[in-house]
Amino acid sequence: MTTSVTKLQENYNQQGFLSALPVLNDAELREARQAFSELEKEFGEDYTQYSLHNVHLQCPWVMGLTKHPRILEVVKAVLGPDVILLDSRFICKYPTLKAANIQEREENKLPYVAWHQDMRYWGIAGGPVLSVWLALDDSLEENGALQVIPGTSAAFMPVYTSDPEELVQVEDAVLCPLAAGQMSIHDGLLVHASDANTSERRRCGFVIRYVPTCASPTQDPDRPRKFHATVLVSGTDQFNHFSNKRT
Repeated sequence: MTTSVTKLQENYNQQGFLSALPVLNDAELREARQAFSELEKEFGEDYTQYSLHNVHLQCPWVMGLTKHPRILEVVKAVLGPDVILLDSRFICKYPTLKAANIQEREENKLPYVAWHQDMRYWGIAGGPVLSVWLALDDSLEENGALQVIPGTSAAFMPVYTSDPEELVQVEDAVLCPLAAGQMSIHDGLLVHASDANTSERRRCGFVIRYVPTCASPTQDPDRPRKFHATVLVSGTDQFNHFSNKRT
């Protein structure tokens, strides 16, 4: 990590995100992409676009990504030395720039992710949630790269996926393009979104969520989440808020 820990922390605390951070070298990226292609063959694209959830428990290579030294170096700089892996998921936007989809694109019906805050859907208290978005493919504007609104991670906002865009300052949005092998990180309160993939290129990313060990699951009926795949990935856990945690 070339940026000093102090500067990294300052930027993250002010903006709520960091982007284009290098993680995988060429060999690591090639191995990860090949391994993911095997999952695509096994399960099919309808499944792998969103349903490969917490497969770090079944696939050692996926667990290896969650513990990658370059990822944990940044995560620990933000969250501190004691860190729990909360959850992981592959998210793929497959190409939609095909003749059969032209009419549908024009009617704006292609899948996209509206402006939202992750913490509205995560029953976590006592500490922040940090999301890593690790690119297995180049993530660009045309294939639906992440967009964020800097500085919106200070508090909950009245933003839901069904709300109109005028509820947030979309003119302040920043695109977070990534080369394959790079990652972005963002706070669970940061308002973010992504447009549809209107290109001929897949956009595959691996989302990993981490919390400090002081964080704990809540019993919020509006956010009924259970965490069955937690792993202590750094340091020690003096709190034991996640009873089924692995080490």
